[in-house]
Amino acid sequence: MERENEDEISQPKIHPLKLFDAAKSQKRLLYACAPMVRYSKLAFRQTVHHFGTDLCWTPMMLAKEFNRSRFARDSDLTVSTAKEVPTIAQFGANSPVELSRAASLAAPFVNGVDLNCGCPQSWACAATLGAALMQKRELVRDMVVATRERLLRDGWAVGLDSDSDSDSESVSQAAGRGRSVSVKIRIHADLRKTMDFITTVVGDEHRRNVDWLTIHPRTRSTPSSVPINLEALELLTSTFGGKLPILVSGDAFALSTLPYASHLPDARPTFTTSSSAPASRAGDDDDRGPPDGLPEKLHLPNLSGVMSARALLANPALFAGRDSCPWEAVDVFMSNVARAPLPLKLGIHHLTEMCGPGFGPDRHAALLSKKERMRLTEMGNWIDVIDYMDEMRRQRGGDGGVVRFA
Repeated sequence: MERENEDEISQPKIHPLKLFDAAKSQKRLLYACAPMVRYSKLAFRQTVHHFGTDLCWTPMMLAKEFNRSRFARDSDLTVSTAKEVPTIAQFGANSPVELSRAASLAAPFVNGVDLNCGCPQSWACAATLGAALMQKRELVRDMVVATRERLLRDGWAVGLDSDSDSDSESVSQAAGRGRSVSVKIRIHADLRKTMDFITTVVGDEHRRNVDWLTIHPRTRSTPSSVPINLEALELLTSTFGGKLPILVSGDAFALSTLPYASHLPDARPTFTTSSSAPASRAGDDDDRGPPDGLPEKLHLPNLSGVMSARALLANPALFAGRDSCPWEAVDVFMSNVARAPLPLKLGIHHLTEMCGPGFGPDRHAALLSKKERMRLTEMGNWIDVIDYMDEMRRQRGGDGGVVRFA
């Protein structure tokens, strides 16, 4: 996106901290879509937002390339002139100048900016990006401070009370101009290092350097097949959760199976589809509810939100309380792709994920069989994809095939 286009679009007006407040008032966690390389594009963000996701991240964008290449800006950051989808632009950076410049370029089109300190990929760490920054807490602090100062010079409201309910003239003028600055991190094997890192980066809790933290409770070397470290999450939220909002990323496969709870005994969906069904059908004998004897969920009263990646990719209606992807999510996604086009192979990958078994408790809930999904990957154009999905939908009782939205 270019600055000369600023006046041609409706700039985002929702300060992300307002979304945290709204979720808290509804006695639930804030629901977030994680940054996913290639996959967190506009059409997908619009789809998950339709089904109750409060806040969406872009894929990680390299700040240096974003600053120097118009092509990188146009391909990496796509926004809509229609309904606002609260969006956080995530950057990979290792320089205060580069991050602050990238934030300045992105700010007119997003609700906030986020620094990636969690990507474990070797190429990122070799370039002192992502999880490598967990060893450079002073540099991370300097980057977020420089970014907040740059946004303030550009005229954005970056105070912690931005867009708050107040009759003051200054706040009134700032309405719609609030932008957030945040950081997404992993943990260290030695949690004392993680606590030192957070203390340094956050700074004074009354004039903190970041608006919130997203914590992925795995180390850089911990594979995603290993459950998140709940003990670390409990320690960090109890220590810092009273000072700023904390999101947790990892193992959010279904609202019904979250291993923790915060404001409520159980998480609540934000959206109920017209086709929503109970978790188990009348007459089913599969104990889909929590059987007696299972350990209670870890109670984290200072946790503010939950972020999902893989499970949301497979089930965009996860935060609507659906344990598996409904056909309605496929309908919404294809309608969004028609307005915000994706490359064919990328769009097909999204569809195969949505039509697969997903990560919910029912591993047999796939919309399409493995053979049918393989057939989908052989399509050579969008017309064939639409025709094929229409046929599959009709075979399963969907009159008229995939639903078209006006």
